[in-house]
Amino acid sequence: MKNIILLLVLLWSGASTRAQSCCGPSVNDRNIMLASNEEFAKEHLAPLPFVLQGGKGNTITFKTPDGKTGKAYAIKNDKPTDKVLFVYQEWWGVNDYIKQVAENYKEELGDVDVYAIDLYDGGIATTSAEAQKLMGGLKEDRAKAIIQGAINMVGKKAKIASIGWCMGGAWSLQSALLEGKQAVGCVMYYGMPEKDIARLKTLNCDVTGFFGTQDNYISPEVVKQFEADMKKAGKSLTTKSYDAPHAFANPSNPKFNKEFAEDVHTRALAYLRSKLK
Repeated sequence: MKNIILLLVLLWSGASTRAQSCCGPSVNDRNIMLASNEEFAKEHLAPLPFVLQGGKGNTITFKTPDGKTGKAYAIKNDKPTDKVLFVYQEWWGVNDYIKQVAENYKEELGDVDVYAIDLYDGGIATTSAEAQKLMGGLKEDRAKAIIQGAINMVGKKAKIASIGWCMGGAWSLQSALLEGKQAVGCVMYYGMPEKDIARLKTLNCDVTGFFGTQDNYISPEVVKQFEADMKKAGKSLTTKSYDAPHAFANPSNPKFNKEFAEDVHTRALAYLRSKLK
């Protein structure tokens, strides 16, 4: 309990040793705070073993504006398309489960190129301790360079939608902000919202978010503030909350709720289909 109270104080008071914006710690700083919290880590037991079978995608590399290269698991359409979906990992990394999710979205959406963007530069965690280290060590500048590199790779004519879970939910929104006029849709599963209203005003697309009312981290209070901030920014946000804890849509989570997960997926898929017509 003391850890949770301390975390909340850090999140909302703006106390941080890193450079801060007018709105306190950045989204990545707040994610790092979460990663260091043992109670948060306990919400993520080691994922169940899963091996991708017969995947149609390939791991590709692309240039990033910081002079390095980025990676993504890509499932390309048979014919050239200007419709793109960026998939953002949970704190485990781009493991075979995330690759399978990307494969599934390709099958369901059809005429779309799908990229599971690797924010860990190949790092994959199989334990909570490993995931804490990877998420806690993620540099904001590097993550943004990877995303910008992916945007540059798909080209200026691409129409981009994004989706992500937990840490990836936060980066799905950050991706939409970086995509500028190319952004056509954004899905967040229980991810950390952006608090800087000036940045939210630059969004080119609406956002849909799914949350758990039992989530002690991306809590109902956090969601309520996000709704208020988006309203102030003049942007459209649709949220739906379920009577469930954090990461309720992850099949490897012991608190996985199949009924809620299926409902969320149906809604997310319908949304993405409408944006990537």
